[in-house]
Amino acid sequence: MIGALNHVAIVVPDLEAAAQRYRDTFGAEVSSPTDLPEQGVTTVFVALGNTKIELLHPLGEGSPVAKFLERHPAGGMHHLCFEVEDIAAATQKLTAGGVRVLGDGRPSTGAHGKPVVFLHPKDCFGTLIEIEEA
Repeated sequence: MIGALNHVAIVVPDLEAAAQRYRDTFGAEVSSPTDLPEQGVTTVFVALGNTKIELLHPLGEGSPVAKFLERHPAGGMHHLCFEVEDIAAATQKLTAGGVRVLGDGRPSTGAHGKPVVFLHPKDCFGTLIEIEEA
């Protein structure tokens, strides 16, 4: 059911400094920042040969990653994102298998403009998982 690893998301306290590190020190291709008000984050994507790194920074007071930064002031890995062919079918299969979908259970629009859902970390061995329709 799950396909390729789409990205690894890392919450950072300073988005500009993190983007600069990946661009200037590691020589990676780095996107411009994009605000995602629905998700409460600003994102930057670092392109790698086989996947991406998503750098996340809080956007607004109610941002879920602001709470993450309170607990982890230096930042850290936030979630893994896997691709699926059909998000509705994948969500149905996952919930039937006992995996909880966060929020209202319906897909929202992710950073790539595609439907996404997040899976409860307690059902995924302590790791927040995002699935994105490919």
